[in-house]
Amino acid sequence: MAREFEINPSQITRKVSQVSQKVQVVAQSLAKAHTELAALPVAQQYAAVNLADKLRSISSSIASAADLGAKTAHRLHSLANNEVNKVDDADPLNPESMDALKGVSVLTKLANDSSHIALSLLNANKGNNVMTGDETPLATLDVTRLSSAARRELLEARGDTH
Repeated sequence: MAREFEINPSQITRKVSQVSQKVQVVAQSLAKAHTELAALPVAQQYAAVNLADKLRSISSSIASAADLGAKTAHRLHSLANNEVNKVDDADPLNPESMDALKGVSVLTKLANDSSHIALSLLNANKGNNVMTGDETPLATLDVTRLSSAARRELLEARGDTH
């Protein structure tokens, strides 16, 4: 493979080793979780599995809300940028420029508010390789690291008040 792709064989070995290590760590975690789950009474096993399913669903929904919020923020910032072009550089305090600046202010505030969920989620998941392109599933995002206020806000944005 190294010859075919004209790369150093150590690069392939390193990548395969990293993947193997990650698989081994995940497998060990799963085995431990299964052992701990089996040690619980049946009713508690059901409750634990149900809670895990809900946490994965919440993580996925919050990630989707963050994605939409970021897209909304991008669009609103673009609109604010268009409005700022209406400001007269020679006389920025004239009535037309002031109206444009008010629009910029409102759009920028809305854009910043729209990006809050995405920024909170990214901040809560620092160090979890969320942005490394290693195809980490969204469902593995750790929403439990969010502050209770941020978690409440994200759940409200999702439409879940529990």
